[in-house]
Amino acid sequence: MTPTESGQVVLELERLRGTVETGFARVDGQLALLVQRSDQTDKQIDEHDKRIDALEKNRWPLPSIASVTGCAALALTLYERIAR
Repeated sequence: MTPTESGQVVLELERLRGTVETGFARVDGQLALLVQRSDQTDKQIDEHDKRIDALEKNRWPLPSIASVTGCAALALTLYERIAR
């Protein structure tokens, strides 16, 4: 290799290095954005889980009240029939 060719190879390698560094920087930025979005999604899922748990805790008396009302109606009906 002549000195001119050697200099051209070095120059091309330097250009290639710059291109690779730019590509890595772009990929790193995109990965950081994806991690941030993933964290936001995880936070939203946790908030939704908490809200669903709160709704489920507040909902539990409704079936109990319905069954107590049904049993009371049955007892009242049986009492009326027996009283006749």
